[in-house]
Amino acid sequence: MLHQKPIDLRHKCLFYIGHIPTFLDMLLSKTLNEPHTEPAYFTKIFERGIDPHVDDPDHCHNHSEVPEKDEDWPSLATILEYRDRVRARLLRLFDDINTGKRQINRRIARTIVLTLEHEAFHVETLLYMLIQRAGTGTIPPPTVTPPWSALARQWSRTEPPSTPTVTLGPTTITLGHEDSELDDLEPAFIDKIDGHEFGWDNESPARQFPVGKFKIDWRPVTNKEFYAFWKGAKSSGVHMPASWIAEAGSIKVRTLYGPVDFETAEHWPVLTSYDNLLAYAKHKGGRIPTEVELRWFLDTFEVGHQGGANVGFRNWHSTPATTGTAQDGGRGSNGGVWEWTSTLFDGHDGLAPTSLFPGYSTDFFDTKHHIALGASYATLPRQASRRTIRNFYQHNYPYPWVGARVAYDI
Repeated sequence: MLHQKPIDLRHKCLFYIGHIPTFLDMLLSKTLNEPHTEPAYFTKIFERGIDPHVDDPDHCHNHSEVPEKDEDWPSLATILEYRDRVRARLLRLFDDINTGKRQINRRIARTIVLTLEHEAFHVETLLYMLIQRAGTGTIPPPTVTPPWSALARQWSRTEPPSTPTVTLGPTTITLGHEDSELDDLEPAFIDKIDGHEFGWDNESPARQFPVGKFKIDWRPVTNKEFYAFWKGAKSSGVHMPASWIAEAGSIKVRTLYGPVDFETAEHWPVLTSYDNLLAYAKHKGGRIPTEVELRWFLDTFEVGHQGGANVGFRNWHSTPATTGTAQDGGRGSNGGVWEWTSTLFDGHDGLAPTSLFPGYSTDFFDTKHHIALGASYATLPRQASRRTIRNFYQHNYPYPWVGARVAYDI
């Protein structure tokens, strides 16, 4: 499958095997003012992936020009040897810091953090690509296959929320943190690393927003709930989620172990596009929450990785959400999914675009991308636990592991 595209809107699988170490090597070279690891031409084909517009695939941001023919790509062995040399380079940097040969500063620390989190993001990207071929090419996770029947019985007994919704507001909420890349080389900040929270450019600076009173569902929309809507008369124009598959006359839910019966996964959050979930929300008389509304809900009720949430590969699949019961004041987990917001991904006052990864955010201020908050079951715990982190996807992009809950005006 290395030369296949499980998703047409992304590069073939082999690209990501080369992209991850190439990105690391390029940022190390930029930060340390050193030459690239050989073969240096990898920077031409593996520098940056693609995110073309779903409704106009010819419209795409600046990206690497990749070979057109399979035989013109580097071999897997060549790429893996390169990866190992880049990893050895990073380990040498760690050794130099530990022995005092090189003094760490905020720019070096930021480079290490961003390359770690970049790799983690791409693990998730590669997996949501591969799940489209699970059972027909993708090798399942190297773990014991979950006992689906037993788990389904357990999940069917999940305690429902004490009320359908919770009312919040009014309040003032802070988004973001103080982490401008422009400060990295300033004398007052260059050596201040311990305890500093690093993030991506769109997470900074901290800024406050008023939030009015609103209601919001305790839990994201489930597969079962969305199925009933999708099959109903009011679902015209709503697409079947890409996380489902029609097989032998029935609908099943995709997992990395292969499709499972719908009844097994009916209580999991549905993973589908913003457009699909917006249609569902309108059908329910509601809407998708704004970024500040969802941020406030998650800050108040999401237990996070430390509290046992389904992130960091605790499972290789979603689980039913648990928020909204009387226990622990309604706190729980959303089941291991990112969640859509109605807020467009865009610039804000004080944002300093990154020079380490030019265009990371600014290329997607295009009125197509919406902010997603939270974390999926495949999200690195350090990212899942940082409240300032913001993911972003096109509103009609159906593949990532993003669900949504419904909010209501008061």
